Amino acid sequence: MATLQGGFLGPDPGALSPAQQEQLSRFKIQTRIANEKYLRTHKEVELLISGFFREMFLKRPDDIQEFAAEYFTDPRLPNKIHMQLIKEKKAA
Repeated sequence: MATLQGGFLGPDPGALSPAQQEQLSRFKIQTRIANEKYLRTHKEVELLISGFFREMFLKRPDDIQEFAAEYFTDPRLPNKIHMQLIKEKKAA
C-alpha cells in the first residue's frame, strides 16, 4: 500500500484480483441503490439530518459531538419529526 499525505494508507491495486474488484464494484453499486431506495421511502431520515444540520449551522456549537448527542437524545425529537411528516403530507 502506498502512503498518502498525512500518513494515511492508500488503496493497494494488487490486493484484489480483477474478478474480486468487479465483484466489489457491483456490491458498492447495489449498496448505493439500496441506500437510495431506503432514504426515498423514509422521509423521517431526511428530516432528522436536515433538522440537525439546520440547528448546527444556526447555533454553531463549539463542541459538535456534544451538540449532536443533545440533539438526537432530545425526548421531544420524535414528536417534532412526526409533526413535520404530518405537515408535509397535508401540503402534498
